[in-house]
Amino acid sequence: MPKYIFVTGGVVSSLGKGLAASSIGCLLEARGLHVTLIKLDPYLNVDPGTMSPFQHGEVFVTDDGAETDLDLGHYERFTHAHLSQANNWTSGRIYREVIDKERRGDYLGKTIQVIPHVTDEIKQAIRAETANGEADVVIVEIGGTVGDIESLPFLEAIRQMGNEEGRENALFIHVTLVPFIAASGELKTKPTQHSVRELREIGIIPEILLCRSDRSIPHDLRGKIALFCNVKESAVITAQDVDTIYEVPLALHDQGLDEQIVSSLHLGEVANQGDLADWRRLVSTIREPSAGETSIAIVGKYVELEDSYKSLREALTHGGVASNVRVNVKWIESEELMEDDYEARLRDFDAILVPGGFGKRGVEGMIRGISYARRTRTPLFGICLGMQTACIEFARNACHLKDADSTEFNVETPYPIIFKLRDLVGVEEMGGTMRLGAWPCHLQEGSLARQVYGGAEEISERHRHRYEFNPAFRESLEKGGLVFSGASADKRFIEIVELSRDEHPWFLGCQFHPEFKSKPLAPHPLFASFVEAAFQNRLHTEAAVEQIPEPESAAIDRAAAASEN
Repeated sequence: MPKYIFVTGGVVSSLGKGLAASSIGCLLEARGLHVTLIKLDPYLNVDPGTMSPFQHGEVFVTDDGAETDLDLGHYERFTHAHLSQANNWTSGRIYREVIDKERRGDYLGKTIQVIPHVTDEIKQAIRAETANGEADVVIVEIGGTVGDIESLPFLEAIRQMGNEEGRENALFIHVTLVPFIAASGELKTKPTQHSVRELREIGIIPEILLCRSDRSIPHDLRGKIALFCNVKESAVITAQDVDTIYEVPLALHDQGLDEQIVSSLHLGEVANQGDLADWRRLVSTIREPSAGETSIAIVGKYVELEDSYKSLREALTHGGVASNVRVNVKWIESEELMEDDYEARLRDFDAILVPGGFGKRGVEGMIRGISYARRTRTPLFGICLGMQTACIEFARNACHLKDADSTEFNVETPYPIIFKLRDLVGVEEMGGTMRLGAWPCHLQEGSLARQVYGGAEEISERHRHRYEFNPAFRESLEKGGLVFSGASADKRFIEIVELSRDEHPWFLGCQFHPEFKSKPLAPHPLFASFVEAAFQNRLHTEAAVEQIPEPESAAIDRAAAASEN
């Protein structure tokens, strides 16, 4: 019988409930326990697949093709849990299940109400994920903020589960805010008191408080919070801002959070003392890498909100850990590269990454960035739309197909290098209609991709795209020098393109999203190789500059140095 930990949040959103839940999972795994995690989101969308990245951030994709909340990315990065569609439920999906049952007559003519029908559906969704009995602990994060109308059915459902499972089997942890008021120079506990009071009013009594703050919360304030929120003082945990998210589990462990959880849920007989040595080495490497640093430009469409590329940014960090280097990322809005000085804006970077996206906006800027990388032999990594724009750039500038384009951007292009997935022709619905989830890919012998993956003949990666490379143009681009090094098992879909290493030190585009499978303790090989290529480019450029006489080196163009290399 699994134990349940319910994580709620109060005062404001974006406090880091997902990181808190992930860190708890990390700590419990370190103590030998098997965990799984579930995210319950109160919005009415069936899933976040059709939501704007500016509003919701990244859409994380699981192996089974579920488009989920970005917190599931944290769950998979911090733990060994293998997640699926069953690990992310929204109000929209819950209500759809209830309405479908009503239409089928499953309720036998009863009046359908939030309580008990909607709350029962929520409880069933939570318990179904643990029906196989593999997990010792189920961590359930409730999205939104206590007090929001839309989250009330979820809160009521977990309140009922708390009673049904019993105090030894269910634990409530509340993430709250202790803000610092600059005008008075004080930390204030009142928002936390009000948040806990509101939670208690609906019948949920939190046993542990994770108090978010930008500074350490002194002993006397923790005592005050404990007194007014009716928890033990040791259960008031400071969740202070840290330099890297991977430090969060260590900070919580040092305050005894995992020990309190093990004690509250009576897991002492099955939980060991835990070993966080690997995690401590990881954090040490991120803080003070021994090899040096490298600078990478991300030329994207949604750079105004970094959460739009959350997994991508973390995968670059993981790649840096693999080479023991610090990765300095610069976000460049692709539309800005339409200015005349775009080359000067890219000149100081060791590598360029062009990520995924949808729609025409900013695409020409991406193409300019790719063209610069190809001409100057700057390492280039294109992902999803980044691979597609790399194919378009190559067709236009290397194969002289002047107006080559994607039918997503120009349906009348004479050279539709990229076109709509053949399976989706005539399909107009947006939600859940893309090529989603894990698909196998066969790697060409002797290719960069095959080398990066350690000689593997076949790999499996996660996808999220509506358009594909048009195989009618494969021969033309191959004659121009583009290498098609990865294809689906049935050879129907092009998965990876690259330039030979005689032409370029590291130029690769992939249709899939490798960032979704990268973990801090197991960096994805593509990101590890890309970051290493960026670092080597930096070293080569610096060496080239040093060999030039002093008067000339002051005026040397970085792109020229890269070309010489």
